[in-house]
Amino acid sequence: MHLQASDLAAFRGEELIFEGVSFSLTSGEALVLTGKNGSGKSTLLRVLAGLLRQETGTITVTNANGATDIRLPEISHYLGHRNAMKSELTVDENLAFWRRYLGNADGGTGMSIEDAADAVGLSGITHLPFGYLSAGQQRRFAFAKLLVSHRPVWILDEPTAALDASADQLFAGLIEAHRGAGGIVIAATHQPLGLSDARELRMAGFSGVSAGVWG
Repeated sequence: MHLQASDLAAFRGEELIFEGVSFSLTSGEALVLTGKNGSGKSTLLRVLAGLLRQETGTITVTNANGATDIRLPEISHYLGHRNAMKSELTVDENLAFWRRYLGNADGGTGMSIEDAADAVGLSGITHLPFGYLSAGQQRRFAFAKLLVSHRPVWILDEPTAALDASADQLFAGLIEAHRGAGGIVIAATHQPLGLSDARELRMAGFSGVSAGVWG
């Protein structure tokens, strides 16, 4: 798989957040977005996930068969600042919903709910309401949402927020396993994710508007 983003620009309200952002990724690669708060990291991820429309530029995905009519949001998982889980439902009910709703993209099958819970180190408590859990446990199960349905591209916004060092290492291992299976990862972070050979894209944000420094 090959992912090409070319000359992207985006606004938030009336403000230009970034322009001229380009990058290219192939199966197994990771791109880490860095930069100050307000520099456009989250906005770029939301554009890639299809939650915001870019002002200019193109995003093209080419699969192993050479097909280019693939929309990136349809083959991506997006994990934002919020966990996208209902507090009053149990963990099992939340993950079952996402498993049914998302299904599997071509080329893979998601884990069972039990296996996904075990993978994030929280087996045996999926019967509990999501809102009953600690912030760290909630974030772990939000990550488990990526595991119960197959998507080759993971788009992650501060994925290790509210986690301790041991959980950071666990998630780094899961991300590396995803890459090892041919997946692509694009992540914004303020702290190291422990990924091997990850490429970096530093977002300049508003500070680059007059100077023309982007990406």
